[in-house]
Amino acid sequence: MLDYVKNLRRMIGNTKIVLPGVRALLFNDRGEVLLEKQAHFGSWALPHGCVDVGESVFEALKREVEEETGLIVEEAEPFGLYTDPKYSVTYPNGDQVQTFTVAFRVTRWTGRLRPDGDEVNDLAFFPLTRLPEPVYPIHVDTIEDYRRMQSNGTFVLR
Repeated sequence: MLDYVKNLRRMIGNTKIVLPGVRALLFNDRGEVLLEKQAHFGSWALPHGCVDVGESVFEALKREVEEETGLIVEEAEPFGLYTDPKYSVTYPNGDQVQTFTVAFRVTRWTGRLRPDGDEVNDLAFFPLTRLPEPVYPIHVDTIEDYRRMQSNGTFVLR
């Protein structure tokens, strides 16, 4: 958890906050999407995380992807913005957040897969048509939106 969020939580407890975040779709040469097995929820998810004070969304994307997967993001394009209150999350410790997340398609990356062993237990690439179960519900929408955006080219606003 970011120091910024830890400091806020000391002041406000579990009260719901709006938290800026990033989410990444990374594909291998076969067009399979990278998913990570989340330690906190036990579901598969896209690489994701929070924007820290003093960094841009692209810097946060690069940091989060590297921390969770070991991969280095070199280029990425935003394709969606997720702000709907239905994307609120309550963490196992009771902390509540409403996400304000920019979803990116990573267009160039390097490195070797390495789960962080803290937030992420496993990493694997999956065909978009055969995703594992369960996938984190917020990210199911993002994956489906990406597939639709591929055909109509429209930026996603949810």
